[in-house]
Amino acid sequence: MERQLVSLANQGIRQVTICSNGNSSTLTRSVKVDKRLQVKFLDEQLPIGTAGCIRDVADDEIKSLFVVFSANIISPPKIDVLINAHRNGSSDLTVMFNPILQNSNSPVEPAEIYVCESSVLEHIPKEGYCDIKEGLIPEMLRAGKTVHAAILPHHVGNFRDRDGYLRAIANYLENSPKLNGQLKLLRQTDSQIVWTAASTRDPALREPKVDPSAQIYGPVAIMDGASICENAVILGPTIVGRNVTIGKDSIVANSVVWDDAQIGLNCQIQRCIVDFRVAVPSNTVVEEQVMPFKPNGALSSLVCAAREIAKTNARKLQYALQPQLYKINDKLPNWAQFHKTKVVPWVGASLVFIAFLWSYWSNVKYLWNLWQRSDEYSSGLLVPFLAIYILWSRRNDIAECSVRPCLWGLFAFVAAQGIRLFGLLFMYGSAERLSIALSIAALVLLLFGWQLFRKIFTVLLFLCLMLPWPNRIQAAVTLPLQRWATSSAVFCLEMMGYEVIQEGNIIHIGSATVAVAEACNGLRMVTAFFVISGLVVLLVKRSWWEKLIVLASSLPIALLCNTTRLAITAMALTVLGGEHWEKIFHDFGGYAMMPLALGIVVTELWLLTKLTTIPTKEQTVIVARQFK
Repeated sequence: MERQLVSLANQGIRQVTICSNGNSSTLTRSVKVDKRLQVKFLDEQLPIGTAGCIRDVADDEIKSLFVVFSANIISPPKIDVLINAHRNGSSDLTVMFNPILQNSNSPVEPAEIYVCESSVLEHIPKEGYCDIKEGLIPEMLRAGKTVHAAILPHHVGNFRDRDGYLRAIANYLENSPKLNGQLKLLRQTDSQIVWTAASTRDPALREPKVDPSAQIYGPVAIMDGASICENAVILGPTIVGRNVTIGKDSIVANSVVWDDAQIGLNCQIQRCIVDFRVAVPSNTVVEEQVMPFKPNGALSSLVCAAREIAKTNARKLQYALQPQLYKINDKLPNWAQFHKTKVVPWVGASLVFIAFLWSYWSNVKYLWNLWQRSDEYSSGLLVPFLAIYILWSRRNDIAECSVRPCLWGLFAFVAAQGIRLFGLLFMYGSAERLSIALSIAALVLLLFGWQLFRKIFTVLLFLCLMLPWPNRIQAAVTLPLQRWATSSAVFCLEMMGYEVIQEGNIIHIGSATVAVAEACNGLRMVTAFFVISGLVVLLVKRSWWEKLIVLASSLPIALLCNTTRLAITAMALTVLGGEHWEKIFHDFGGYAMMPLALGIVVTELWLLTKLTTIPTKEQTVIVARQFK
């Protein structure tokens, strides 16, 4: 983008607008703007399309000619060439196309560059999204306007990702003659050409230093201040930026090394983009990657070294086990076979799961017994099965995630085991049980990587609901919840006309007496409704703030349902006396509240839909007529 801005300033352009797609603050900090330009950042909060950008940039009082092009191009075109092509076409809109490259059978492709008159604004909606190709051009053709197509004199080098960028650089070096006027020709044969920078433009820069033993096979461009050491090999198409050092016996092939990068000894860099100021350690082998800059430091270097060692050993182990795993996979039934590219990750995940279950077996048995004997945490038994169902419902999205093991998962797993060790040493059972959920999350990150971890992070958080609360927290909330249940039930009964007397946690209603025991404090409702709300939030497709409201409403819904249960039980005991009926209402009253709670949650979602849905145009017209 900086290169494009300099190119525009050199051609006399003074006003530039950058459509930043919500990243204006980042671009303002990152992009160095030429002082000759008046640059404005159009911060799109929502996608508005290329034609939408023209609409938002245009000044209604000034008739302007708009030149629109993508920021992702290697060789910016000359503005006068674009304007002349537009004038010759005598149309309101001109679409620019790249020429066909030499020795290429590919069809003509759009250059994502447009020139248009201000008259096109009549065909762009006043608001919302509008693209030029899918929106503006069809609208202009329906209105009887003409659209002109022009072929550029050279390929601008469009790209969208690393592969596209490297291909564009290769085409630029192989087909562009402009470098002969910008760089000094070092070597040229029938099939190879090498340029080096001439430092006459800036006395502070020195000419590149190329050792005589270095082997360079073009097309290669070596910029100011670069240093190519002994026996280094550079295979084109490659660009070596300013002040770059390529160490002894290193190989750089089909790559772009940006300014101030340092490549160590005996490295192999192939089809990579090396960022500014990156220091590549010696003996590094990297293929088809982007190597971003990271601040140097002892801890950072140690982590990088540990990561490289772990990756190397894991790769060796994979190569050793892969043939045997393939043989086992081939002998399985068809329904049980994995795709061969996924055999190793899934077998590794299965082995880790078995080891994990063996390690935490005592804690798993404790949780199983707790779920069976405790009314407060019986809902925890459903959590693992509900989590599996949620993952199954998202199976299509999960299948699209690439499996890229992440070393940070190993550090997270060590931290989880540290929490477990703390619980073992200081007799904190809750810390041991918390380490179960943390270890599962860490293993997912370690085995499958960040992409899958981000997809299922909320499901991993949902697993925490299967764990009992720490004893201190449970003891702190039990008595307040018990007092609240008693007082709220008495209030409801008095509102319905009953004569009620409250003595502590005992309710006297008529001739009946109801004791609000500790088990009736509502903690069972709270834990169960948190599970229900969590399940609903993970399954419905709503905005984050709507889901947050549903989660926050779990506590008041649980207290309301518990109060309703106690009030109904007290009223029933005035008619049906006896411990038998009291036990029935106590045991089954809680289950009866589940449909009520679920109905409240569904009603809550319905209300949020009604409050936040934008009315249609027809509804708006009807309302306007009614008010009129």
